[in-house]
Amino acid sequence: MPTALVNGAGLHYESRGEGPAILGIHGTPSSSALWLDAAARLAEHGRCIVYDRRGFPGSDPPAPGARLDLDDHVADAAALLHALTATPALVVGRSTGGLVALRLAQQHPGLVRGLVLLEPAVFPVHPAARHWGAELRERVVAAVAADASRAGEAVFVEALGQAGWDSLPGEVRAVMVAAGPAVLAELRGQGLDLSADPWAPDDATLGAIKVPTLLVAAQDSPEPLRAVVDRLAAALPRAEHGAAAGGHLIDPAHPLVLDFIDRHTR
Repeated sequence: MPTALVNGAGLHYESRGEGPAILGIHGTPSSSALWLDAAARLAEHGRCIVYDRRGFPGSDPPAPGARLDLDDHVADAAALLHALTATPALVVGRSTGGLVALRLAQQHPGLVRGLVLLEPAVFPVHPAARHWGAELRERVVAAVAADASRAGEAVFVEALGQAGWDSLPGEVRAVMVAAGPAVLAELRGQGLDLSADPWAPDDATLGAIKVPTLLVAAQDSPEPLRAVVDRLAAALPRAEHGAAAGGHLIDPAHPLVLDFIDRHTR
């Protein structure tokens, strides 16, 4: 994949297709490698750009002891869109990527044509989800203290269960394990779902995000993740709400997503 020098870091990205820009933002732990099949289908509906967020496999790794903040990822996404002349973009974010996408739309509304948020990790908007997210962080921090090399695995297992981890293909588990250094940096950072002080947008902040938005929850996901989707759907002025079969790793090229993209990029 080519590399863009963005805010002092090399970010690996892939761009395919033509037409309106579609930016895909992966979650934690993950990388764009887990989006390539979806990107091929998204590229039939526009110019699809997927990239490895700062610190994640494919992009420049974090320095030992470094921290990654939500606003670092937002600034990188904005700069990448400018560098690739891909504005405004319809932004698809899954899990932590959905958190980054929502903050991008709030900070840089002119860069975002629309949002697709696949179970975005904006836990503080709902009381039960806020509590769930805080307990998740505590369990991950404890697991990392015992074995820092398990950071990527620990996030998945503590959020979604050992059985879910064991069911993943080996190559997917390998990508998530390789994301461990980025997970550690995000644990030290600010504003992210794994941070000690995650971003907590209030109703006024959410009400000011006026781009068309599709929110998708998975039928088999933990209830707090679905509660976040319901809460955001009620607070965002131009939100639609959909459901997908399966668990938290919702297909970024799900038919609901493709239909939304077509309707808002014509």
